[in-house]
Amino acid sequence: MLKLIKFILLLGIALLGAGFASINPEPVDVHFYFHDLKVPLGLLVLVMVGLGALLGVFSSLLLMARVRHENQRLRRQARLASEEVNNLRTIPVKDR
Repeated sequence: MLKLIKFILLLGIALLGAGFASINPEPVDVHFYFHDLKVPLGLLVLVMVGLGALLGVFSSLLLMARVRHENQRLRRQARLASEEVNNLRTIPVKDR
């Protein structure tokens, strides 16, 4: 069911994008430092949205890697503390 909802959502976004591209077919000027381009507005928007999505995925991957590393470190600390507690429980208690 979730795959169907994702598919319908993706299809809707694709149809909106195709509609936007068909309404705005005129080329626009893109000025770089050393070069100028004429690109259709729909293509320019598509490329910029894709670039933004890739940058967002890349930045979230860096954050997720940092969180996973911290999680592994904390699990290692918890395991060592648990082993220490178990070792202390097995040591016989000496009365004075």
